[in-house]
Amino acid sequence: MINTRIRPAVVGDAPQMAILLNSLIAVGGTTAHLTPITVDKMRDHYILPAAAVSVQVALTNGQLSGFQFLGWQTNPDDPMPDGWAVIASFVAVDRGQLGIGQKLWSATRRAAVAAGVQTIDATIRADNVGGLKYYSGLGFANYAEIPHLPLSNGTPVTRIRKKLLL
Repeated sequence: MINTRIRPAVVGDAPQMAILLNSLIAVGGTTAHLTPITVDKMRDHYILPAAAVSVQVALTNGQLSGFQFLGWQTNPDDPMPDGWAVIASFVAVDRGQLGIGQKLWSATRRAAVAAGVQTIDATIRADNVGGLKYYSGLGFANYAEIPHLPLSNGTPVTRIRKKLLL
């Protein structure tokens, strides 16, 4: 039987979160990250940034099986209106289709509402069919497309932008 529990991330989760994200990077096609992430970068970029609204982890049978980040948009190269936050979701390669993403979203949505987030942006690689389906299933709607945006290795990949109004 699969038992998944959701809780806020803590600094001590950084090593397992990095392992999970690095396994997704190794498989390819589901994240814009191409190079492995260090534990320090995981901590600084996903767990402790000042702009974080919510960082949730999923523990399935005691093992970290996913995490979801929600943060205020701070990238000056990609400005968004006030009240907008960005979301990133990661579920272990061998844990897809088990409802982990839905459970993470439930906790993240509550935190977003409590923080006064008005709109959430999910920007997804166009070739990430599972990610596009996941966010559509949560009610996110397409609002823009960024064609042929290069990944860090120069490979052009179109991004689909989805939003959800809270």
